[in-house]
Amino acid sequence: MTRPARPAASKVAELGDLLGRLRPLREAGLRVVFTNGCYDLLHAGHVRLLETAASLGDVLVVGVNDDASVARLKGEGRPVVPFAERAGLLGALEAVDFVVGFAEDTPADLIAAIVPDVLVKGGDWAPDRIVGRDVVESHGGQVVTVPLRAGCSTSALVERIRGGRPS
Repeated sequence: MTRPARPAASKVAELGDLLGRLRPLREAGLRVVFTNGCYDLLHAGHVRLLETAASLGDVLVVGVNDDASVARLKGEGRPVVPFAERAGLLGALEAVDFVVGFAEDTPADLIAAIVPDVLVKGGDWAPDRIVGRDVVESHGGQVVTVPLRAGCSTSALVERIRGGRPS
């Protein structure tokens, strides 16, 4: 299926709006894929994961931690890039159909509301530790882990920038 082009800004949605936009897509038989993260500094590893996730279904929804939850999870000085910019960058990617923010430390409530057909996480997550796995599998969906791209990590990139070391 060819993905229709959408302006990046129209891809960023509040949960209620997102659910309304997903309803007719599901009724048309399209498979919804979900992944999530902080996406503080977008890098090649993120793009690879998102492209792989998009290939597993018809509609890719990306959950993005808001600024307060990134700060709680990653520590002082994070996020480097504010939520609106992170969401807009993700929305500009062809592989991404929708972006939705969340304030909690995990996307459990978001996954329970969306109930994706496929839940995707990076290979650094043990399958039994993937938040939302129970919801997805109990509705007949699948959980997929994508191997990480070696050397691609936002935390390592931030450390390298702050340390002034060349790549």
